[in-house]
Amino acid sequence: MGALLDQKVDCPPPPACAKCTETATIETARYVAERGQAVTDHYGRPLVQFDLAAEARLRWKIDLQRELAGLERDLNLKHYDYNTVLSIFYICYIIFEIPSNMACKWIGPGWYLPAISLAFGITSIATAFVHNIHEICGVRFILGVFEAGMLPGIAYYMSRWCRKSELTFRLSLYIVMAPLAGAFGGLLASAILKLSNVGSLHEWRMIFAIIIGFFTLTDRLANALWLTQEEKDLAIARIKSERVGVTEGLAFFAPTIVKTIYPDRSVISQQLHTVPPYLVGSFFTVLFPFLSWKFNRCLLFFILGAPFVMVGYIMFLASNDPKVRYGAAFIIASGAFSLGALSSANVAANIVSDTARSSAIGTNVMFGNIGSLVATWSFLPSDSPDYRIGNSLNLATSSSILICSVASLFWMNMDNKKRDRINVEKKLAHLSQKQIQDLDWRHPGFRWKP
Repeated sequence: MGALLDQKVDCPPPPACAKCTETATIETARYVAERGQAVTDHYGRPLVQFDLAAEARLRWKIDLQRELAGLERDLNLKHYDYNTVLSIFYICYIIFEIPSNMACKWIGPGWYLPAISLAFGITSIATAFVHNIHEICGVRFILGVFEAGMLPGIAYYMSRWCRKSELTFRLSLYIVMAPLAGAFGGLLASAILKLSNVGSLHEWRMIFAIIIGFFTLTDRLANALWLTQEEKDLAIARIKSERVGVTEGLAFFAPTIVKTIYPDRSVISQQLHTVPPYLVGSFFTVLFPFLSWKFNRCLLFFILGAPFVMVGYIMFLASNDPKVRYGAAFIIASGAFSLGALSSANVAANIVSDTARSSAIGTNVMFGNIGSLVATWSFLPSDSPDYRIGNSLNLATSSSILICSVASLFWMNMDNKKRDRINVEKKLAHLSQKQIQDLDWRHPGFRWKP
């Protein structure tokens, strides 16, 4: 790879006219930009993808252990103890979301993200040694502290490296690791459940891989050791050119849902049935953001995803047929999993300053996890096996997503048209350079990215 980066760009012979010179310059710049972005993807993305895959597998595993591997029995959990265990995690997650992302900015993503991932991995091992509700609540609280900054931190980190149109797809390649972890976790679980005395200790391997992140994640483009100076300069210019002064309801309770659909199947069969919906969800997690990148439209595909979720939960509520409800899980996964990437990318694309973007992404993910907290108390044992409360809330939430997304799209387009009629030079004529920089989204040259 080092040899590849040291190679010089093969430029065409000197053109005979000014227009040809301009064309050659544009082509050379495009080549360098594409090469720089490819190298950045090669070095930066795999480690953050691994982080989410490992953490998603650990978070998902507690529902597997509860429903299919006897966690409630082993820890003597009664009544709503399991919901309390989940709530402890999300309450902590919500409280530390924004502070953690601000710390990510101050310390630097290159050190902060591997550090909290390493701490998460070490703490997760303690789950194998808990014996009662007090111990597991303590471990889950600490896990919430360390995981709170992962998703918003990585979204913030990637927003430093990608243009607005590129961010959605790159972020989806990170977020897709969650449903993939669920899918392959189901396959892994079906094998683990055939063994005896196997706990969570195999997760220690993730710690050593995460340590690599301390050496490969770079805070800023200017400090990237794997980019040539030419690639750094052009990549920085590309980013600056754009700047002027529900999922949890399905994800956490997938084994629970499958158990209610196929109550007579064996534990291993039930676990294997959780795999296909995750695989379908993984496909759409990448497809919608990819189309969003190509068409440079984010909210449009956010709007397209919401009806999938709505239809799926309507099927859950309207039918007791196991085949219909299992099919609904596929439809829900098709729309729900892509919303995370689209939402975070849309927030990052519409915030100008670095500090404000860090806070905004943290706030966005925080509200998502408030929904996760609600989900832990929406699927109660007393509402089993139909879980009408939880499914009704998910239907209402997905409907709200559709309404709010359509309203946001119309408002952004309307406000952009108003800004098009403003004389930028006249508006800024009496302001100092410092005042212009502080305008942020109020700058007359700013345009929303719907």
